[in-house]
Amino acid sequence: MTPLLSMGETLSVNASIYPDKIGARDLRRSMTFREWNRRSCRLANALQGLGLAKGDRVAVLAYNCVEWLEIYAACAKAGLIAVPINFRLLGEDILYILEDCTARAFIVQDALLASLESIRSRLAISEKNLVLLGSSNVPSALIRYEDLLARAGDSEPGIAVKPDDTWVLMYTSGTTGKPKGAMRSHGSHALLNYATLLDMQFDRDDTCLLVMPMCHANSVNFASAFAYVGATCCVYDVKSFDPGHLLQTLSETRATFTSLVPTHYIMMLGLPQKQKDRHKVDSVRKLLVSSAPARRDTKLAIMETFRNSQLLELYGSTEQGWATLLRPSEQLTKLGSVGREYTGSGRIRLLDEEGCEVPEGEIGELYSRTPWCFQGYWNLPEKTAEAFRGPYLSVGDMARRDGDGFYTLVDRKNNLIISGGENVYPSEVENTLGAHPKIRDVAVVGRPDEKWGEAVHAVIVLRDSESATESELMQWCASRLAGYKRPKSFSFIADAEMPRTATGKIVHRVLKNRLRATSS
Repeated sequence: MTPLLSMGETLSVNASIYPDKIGARDLRRSMTFREWNRRSCRLANALQGLGLAKGDRVAVLAYNCVEWLEIYAACAKAGLIAVPINFRLLGEDILYILEDCTARAFIVQDALLASLESIRSRLAISEKNLVLLGSSNVPSALIRYEDLLARAGDSEPGIAVKPDDTWVLMYTSGTTGKPKGAMRSHGSHALLNYATLLDMQFDRDDTCLLVMPMCHANSVNFASAFAYVGATCCVYDVKSFDPGHLLQTLSETRATFTSLVPTHYIMMLGLPQKQKDRHKVDSVRKLLVSSAPARRDTKLAIMETFRNSQLLELYGSTEQGWATLLRPSEQLTKLGSVGREYTGSGRIRLLDEEGCEVPEGEIGELYSRTPWCFQGYWNLPEKTAEAFRGPYLSVGDMARRDGDGFYTLVDRKNNLIISGGENVYPSEVENTLGAHPKIRDVAVVGRPDEKWGEAVHAVIVLRDSESATESELMQWCASRLAGYKRPKSFSFIADAEMPRTATGKIVHRVLKNRLRATSS
């Protein structure tokens, strides 16, 4: 049987079938499939010329840019393992990842050179394997990315890459502690490609606008799927999210699909109506809500603004890949749900602390069974074992299933608040407060309390020019939440102060630590 093709092999095929079609681009430049393949081959051969061999790790620190697509493809061709690093991390966090994965090469964008310089003296990576991406002057001993490519030929590397070989080592966002390296194979991505194309119905005429960070699984997954089918990938190479510019870009690129987190949609929907009306977005045929649950009012507003588009909501993780999908026809009848099992995956199990399935409507830890799940955590066999129960995998999310088989995420297991012996799931309180017209965003955490153990505390971001008092919000909750679920205290912060991961998820752990520091 012929093994599943890697992204590198698929790119070679598309370079032959669609040589002059635009395969990869950002807002600065574009490449045909032929050009994309040739440059990826050059990079693969150049990395081998630096002494890297199959299985070695190549770390990458960069903002969104089209070169990410070359790097992922080059690693696939050479059998190397790409290690994308979140550009928001500080030097010590970056050093931890580089040391943990024992990276052999490090590609750094010039705009992030300061992060490299802060740890450069402690790196175990050879100076000749430090590559600078961009047009700035190259510090001594570093090689410019384009000069590296110019050193090598564009012939296929000829490395035998198997489906079980690791392609990407993605360090999780670490919302509950030190990041763990999740290993994802070529074969798992190939299976996920087929599942994505089947269930979301993309084809070679689509154009995907990759807005999410290219160091994140969401963008890697969609880039891989669109490349697989011969569609166009456009990387949104903007450092700071600008909702008005994104709306303009969707219009100008004639993108047919993009995936955004709820925060992105909320900011775009909050633009003045005149500004929204200036941009035609009729080319957008599908929109995805991912990485964090979307509130009901947000989803309704998305469907009102993008009237030519179908709305999907997906639940998944770096480790699982896609686990559930809420399809367009289900958006109005199952608002608040993340859908049912993704096509091709097994039945989800919701388990209690003893490992027994909970009754319908009860909350349990979500265990998925996806053929495209990850291989395990890098050098952490005990953590890998903890994540699995047989073929079923959990990343710590809690959910309930209704009578029609639809799942509703309740919260992260680690975010659970226990107040006076009662379990309080922050997402329920957040949804209630989030429906208040003055509130732009909200996070709910537990703060230490001598009487109750933990008391519910709400961190509020108000909409522009709005003001609200604690008593006003307590009154809002009084008729909507049981007494033990209602916040006992509030704090008001600016949007920029809300701690988030690269994908827009609120990091509740940071807020808890702030509360503890204030209390002490």
